Amino acid sequence: MITLVTGATGLVGNNAVRRLLENGSAVRVLAREAADPRPLAGLDVEVARGDVRDREAVTRAIRGSGCIVHAAAHVHIGWSGLAMARAVNVEGTRNIAAAAHAEGAKLVHVSSLDALGCATLEQAGDEGTEPVGGVRCPYVVTKREAEQVILDFVAHGLDARIVNPGFMVGPYDLKPSSGRMLLQVARGWGLGAPTGLNTYCDVRDVVSGILSAVRIGKPGRRYILGGEVLTYFQAWRIFADVTGGTPPMIPVGRLLRTAAGYCGDLWTKLTGYEPDVNSAATAISGQKRNFSSARATAELGYRPRPLRESATDAWNWFRQNGYV
Repeated sequence: MITLVTGATGLVGNNAVRRLLENGSAVRVLAREAADPRPLAGLDVEVARGDVRDREAVTRAIRGSGCIVHAAAHVHIGWSGLAMARAVNVEGTRNIAAAAHAEGAKLVHVSSLDALGCATLEQAGDEGTEPVGGVRCPYVVTKREAEQVILDFVAHGLDARIVNPGFMVGPYDLKPSSGRMLLQVARGWGLGAPTGLNTYCDVRDVVSGILSAVRIGKPGRRYILGGEVLTYFQAWRIFADVTGGTPPMIPVGRLLRTAAGYCGDLWTKLTGYEPDVNSAATAISGQKRNFSSARATAELGYRPRPLRESATDAWNWFRQNGYV
């Protein structure tokens, strides 16, 4: 059986490709012509050139596949880029779902905790947490819309399930994506940590959860693939300890976050370029992103490892590959 992976040059997709190959699976990837060639270098995969926004390219790539891991996404936490986010995250997902349905293939849609509603410090969110509230930036809005696309197709017979990973750390983060936080702490950029919470996990455990969802997950079911729930202050201290960086000294409360976000928004207006620090990103950093993986543990056998182990392995990978 051929497994098609989208987003194969990204953190989740690339780790999924490598695990599938280790398991002896035949792997095909959908990759744009302009995609970075490094993540797939030396890997025994069939490359189908195309973009998830191209319906015909998606149909050709899925033809003959028995399973699809849809990890492609446009990720930017900010107020800009709604058209691109909707084209990739929503319409791209629609193309994948339609082609998978026509092919009769299984589908795992890799979503995000941002697609779910807001949790609290006292009450962990789960798969039933209503997708309302939060910071309604393009990424959050379109990830929620993409999930609804999947559920609409499931209602018409698509064999699909959704996974919602937490904040992932691990190897093969070539861009890097979420690993930037680890690198920034290592470089001493994290002297002040936001006061929010996040749910941290290892990308390798997420991949295990994805492959379990393929085998035994229930169609139409969401599965949170999380891990340790820590404040940014706690997590960044672990990052600093692992990397030898300077640990955070002060919590960055609402007033400082708002000021930093305002400066980022002003820079966007002046230059047309939206920096990583903007009011959407700073607002999200203050959220209590406390989520439970109990369903995935019970139904998929999901077992997340401690953040310290994940951070250590990610740091070693970054060091071995010339990032530091």
